[in-house]
Amino acid sequence: MSTEEEEEDLIDSAIFQEPADYYPPPKPATFESRTLQTGETLQLRLVGHNPLWGHHLWNGAQVVTDYLYDHSEGLVRGKNVLELGAGAGLPSIAAAIWGAKMVLVTDYPDEDLVENMRINVDAAKDVMPPSSNVVVQGHVWGADTEPMLSKLPSHTCGFDTLLLADLLFNHSQHAALVSTIQATLARSSEARALVFFTPYTPWKFDKDLAFFDLAREGGLQVTQVIKRVMDKLMFKDDRGDELLRRTVFGYELRWIDLER
Repeated sequence: MSTEEEEEDLIDSAIFQEPADYYPPPKPATFESRTLQTGETLQLRLVGHNPLWGHHLWNGAQVVTDYLYDHSEGLVRGKNVLELGAGAGLPSIAAAIWGAKMVLVTDYPDEDLVENMRINVDAAKDVMPPSSNVVVQGHVWGADTEPMLSKLPSHTCGFDTLLLADLLFNHSQHAALVSTIQATLARSSEARALVFFTPYTPWKFDKDLAFFDLAREGGLQVTQVIKRVMDKLMFKDDRGDELLRRTVFGYELRWIDLER
């Protein structure tokens, strides 16, 4: 290559190279403080920004945590608990503190999300019972569930309690979520999947609720167990019915053919 050609290549590479400040710097992590009903205060780290929305502490996560406390005997103590789409992991950490036998905290296998869950779990170890068994793992909804099931104690075939908080706005993922529930929920009349959500886009409320039609078709009984109106809007500048956007709906799923 001639010297002239080399100079032209250098000029071309300089033209198409973004300046050092072309991309905005990554947003720093933020923290949310939550005090549980039993007195423990958690400092939850949230990723600075994430296209999977892991940078929020969602209303559904807060309300399902309260629900777990109110029903801890049947849903938490001595139970194997799995959370899907955990984000900061508030319900999972609370379940571990309140005596779950084993807790598996999962979200999409994005490096930042998974590491953030680990940070929050590690930060809460001091207020968990010494016998706590909490595992953090990435999982894609609808994918092979064996890596999750393999974390269960020996001779255990499924999780007693599943937690899904504010995941239903992912309408294209409803079938994958139902598939994962079917594959991981223990085949027991006592096993429950808790699905809590807020219709943040009220004009798509019917699409949120379509998840439960799929669940019924998949052999699961669907029962609404709670409806709570929050004090504040999460996204105050969004459009749509403000009451719906402040309301958390909670549903319980169980195997319909194992009803007593």
